[in-house]
Amino acid sequence: MIFFAFKKISKMKEININGTIYQNPLLVFALEVEAQEEFNDFQKIFTGVGKINAAYHLFKGVEKYNPDIIINLGTAGSTAFNKGNVVCCTQFIQRDMDVMALGFQKFETPFANGEIILEHGIALQDVPNGICGSGDQFEMEHNNTEYNVIEMEAFALAKVCKEEKLPFLCLKYISDGADGNAVDDWSTEVKKAAQKLREILLK
Repeated sequence: MIFFAFKKISKMKEININGTIYQNPLLVFALEVEAQEEFNDFQKIFTGVGKINAAYHLFKGVEKYNPDIIINLGTAGSTAFNKGNVVCCTQFIQRDMDVMALGFQKFETPFANGEIILEHGIALQDVPNGICGSGDQFEMEHNNTEYNVIEMEAFALAKVCKEEKLPFLCLKYISDGADGNAVDDWSTEVKKAAQKLREILLK
C-alpha cells in the first residue's frame, strides 16, 4: 500500500508595518503573474484588470477573509521613477474621469464632494512616494503632470478601503515608462516584480 503525505501550507497571519502588527493581512494583485510564487505564505486574491473588477473582488475578499489591512502589490508605469524601483502610493487620481464639459474640474467625480485626489494609505520609510493615476486603459503616451505612477486598479482599491475604514498599503513596481515601449517593457519586467515587492514589504 502506498501512502501519500500532503504538506499543508499555512498562511502568514501577521505582518509588521511601521511598527504596527497586523494579524490578518490580505494581499491584492490584479494578475497572478505579478505575484509569481513569492507570496504563497500570505492570504491573497487576484482581482483581474480594471477598476470595476478591483472593487468587486476586493469587496468579496473583505467579506470572506475579514482582513485588518489591505496590501495592494503590482506593476505600474512611470515617467518620474526608473524601471525596477518600488514606489509607495498614498494619493490616487481617477485619470479617466472627465466631466469637464459639465463644468467639473479635471479628474473630478461629479457630486462627490469635489475630491480629485483621494488620500488614503500608509507611507513606508525609505520608499519613494508617488501619486497614482488609475484608469481603464494601458497608457502609452503619458503627458499629465498631476500623477506620476500609472496603473489600472489602485484608485478603486483605495476608495473601498477608505469607505470601509480599512488600513491600506499600496506598493508598485515600476515596469515601464508609460511610453511607446510600455508593452514590451511590461512583459519583461513583470516577471521581476514579485521578488522586489516581497523584499520591500518584509524588510
